[in-house]
Amino acid sequence: MENYFDKYLYLALFAPLVGSLFAALFGNSKKAQIVGIVTSVLLAVSMVASVVLMAYVYSTDEIIHVNMMDWIAIGHVAIPFGFVVDQVSVTMMVVVTVVSTMVHIHSNGYMDHDKSFNRFFAWLSAFVFSMMILVMSDNFAGLFIGWEGVGLCSWGLIGFWYHKADVPHSQDITKSPFSTLSPYSAVSPSWAANEAFIMNRVADLGMLIGMFLIFWNIGSLQYDEVFANIGMLSHELVVAIAIFLFIGAMGKSAQFPFNTWLANAMEGPTPVSALIHAATMVTAGVYLVVRTNEIFTIVPEVGYFIAGLGAFVAIGAASMALVATNMKKIIAYSTLSQLGYMFVAAGLGAYWVALFHLATHAFFKSVLFLGAGNVMHAMNDEINIKNMGGLKKHMPKTALIMTVASLALAGIFPLAGFFSKDMILESAFANEAYILWTVLWITAGLTAFYSFRLVMYVFYGKENYHHLGYHPHESYGYVIAAMTPLAILAVVAGWFEENFVEFITKSLPVWEGHLEHNIHYMLIGVTSAIAIFGVAFAVIKYMKTGTYFSNA
Repeated sequence: MENYFDKYLYLALFAPLVGSLFAALFGNSKKAQIVGIVTSVLLAVSMVASVVLMAYVYSTDEIIHVNMMDWIAIGHVAIPFGFVVDQVSVTMMVVVTVVSTMVHIHSNGYMDHDKSFNRFFAWLSAFVFSMMILVMSDNFAGLFIGWEGVGLCSWGLIGFWYHKADVPHSQDITKSPFSTLSPYSAVSPSWAANEAFIMNRVADLGMLIGMFLIFWNIGSLQYDEVFANIGMLSHELVVAIAIFLFIGAMGKSAQFPFNTWLANAMEGPTPVSALIHAATMVTAGVYLVVRTNEIFTIVPEVGYFIAGLGAFVAIGAASMALVATNMKKIIAYSTLSQLGYMFVAAGLGAYWVALFHLATHAFFKSVLFLGAGNVMHAMNDEINIKNMGGLKKHMPKTALIMTVASLALAGIFPLAGFFSKDMILESAFANEAYILWTVLWITAGLTAFYSFRLVMYVFYGKENYHHLGYHPHESYGYVIAAMTPLAILAVVAGWFEENFVEFITKSLPVWEGHLEHNIHYMLIGVTSAIAIFGVAFAVIKYMKTGTYFSNA
């Protein structure tokens, strides 16, 4: 019976690779619609296989482990090329493939008139394949191959429009390409791609050192062997390993001081932003900490550092989103902020909570980016939110879907973001990390405010684009159809919290807050109150007459 499900493992893993190679065959040719269709279908095959594997693991509690081949065998050194489908990896597989499939379908419309249509899909599918290797590998060596593959593909996709030039420098802060307040893009796509690539290579050196320390002292890179023997090592050595691994995670997940590449990565096509920020790349750092939780559990002091850094990044990025006027960068800063939330949970030992927020966040964040893509498509690639307004009557479906996703990001009940964000705040409170709780609580209010600042500027109020000659229109039907399943998941994903906990804690440590019921409900009330206040404040501020918004 197990061999039967091995086929699904290979199907889930290699379908994106086949799609990428197929698209690469047409790399230098004129646009071939068949490329977009075939890659999307193959991603859907991978998605179905992942869902089947999840159903199997959920119903039987069996872990599927495949040793494909011995990769390196020199003396006592043996590094196999193996893959594992357990509760953690299959959760990531489903999130990655569901989001990626919808992004592929959306890209058929978004890249419709792009001369490098075929090359785009070759990179996009390769990106997903790299991420699947990263999450499915049963050892650090395989993880590192996927890790570097994701980095390479992000370079190819962020710098996809390599023919675009830098925006000229300016002394005016509202026009300077390096100012958060500037609606202008900071750099050329090529520069942004190189920045992301080089910054990640610096962080990856830390991860490599951590892997070398593990191999040198344990003699294996297999997860099960490493986790079984990590307790034998001296405390100082485990601290060093944990810190070096986390440096790798900081690069991928853009934690301070490796955070600058993330906003500039917006220079790539918008579906790429959706993929990088929702399913691949930035979630890899969180996945690494969750996957290696048995190392971090031994050294809680490193965990506290991770949580402290996460809270700092959460509020710092939220403060940048408050003032940014570049639509994509506002959403990018919100990703950075939410990654901070995930690291707070992981640092405090609530690993399943971090993974839960990773999953719910993937759904609503991908919708926000795809919706931003629709708006840019309708507005001749305009990205300054102050040149928009009143788009709801021209793009009602996009407006509805983006509003729902923004409510989920703001953490409004009963949407997905409410459940996962609330659990993170609860984990901080239960661990008596009251300073972290306060920071995250304030950030929750800021998140709600800037989410609806964006919605109000873009879809409501005065139309500020007539002098620019734009004629906005709704996107293709199948583009909206691709966003709809993600929007539905952004609503309902949180409702399955109890099933998720029961499922995931077979692989991850059980974390329960042990808060009294009255405190538990009080925390929910306080968190919901500031989120609702943030939304209401943004709506009132940007709807009433006499504000800058109404006269812009």
